Amino acid sequence: MSQSLSDFTGLLRSVKHSAVHLEMRDGYGIDNEIEGFTAWKQGHRLNPDDRESWWRPWLDLVQEVTGKGVVIRRARVISEPVSEYIAFEHSGTFTNVAAGEQIRWLPRRQASDLLLPGNDFWIFDGKLVQFNIFDGIGRWVHTDQTDDPDTAARCVAAFEAVWERAIPHDKYTV
Repeated sequence: MSQSLSDFTGLLRSVKHSAVHLEMRDGYGIDNEIEGFTAWKQGHRLNPDDRESWWRPWLDLVQEVTGKGVVIRRARVISEPVSEYIAFEHSGTFTNVAAGEQIRWLPRRQASDLLLPGNDFWIFDGKLVQFNIFDGIGRWVHTDQTDDPDTAARCVAAFEAVWERAIPHDKYTV
């Protein structure tokens, strides 16, 4: 299944209660394809006082959806020491938190006994699972969705296990 940003936006706007996202890769995309990554490597950092410079339209969407009472949680399972990409993500995550996302980080060595799916995923209202399929160098290539109750239940359990162990963003340092 191919999915456009507008399709995902509509899906997130349709959520009534919760959207959770599990990320398990240490890098996404190729260096020059990730917005802001090259500038970050050259020393640029987001200014907490300049909200207009933050990543749009994602943060506007998060603020809109969480403003309606939807809880958005994101957990990241990461290797340590962290990759340069994860350090980049961590440095800008304060913008996601300011927009309304709750974010936690779980060092991979603390996840060894957890049963996790093979792909990153979103779960919408505990029922619809969207798996994001990436190639070997971190480029998104495909989206699979299922509303199979057993798959959704296993993914919810996996996410909650990670969430329980993970470190809140404001307490995790890279």
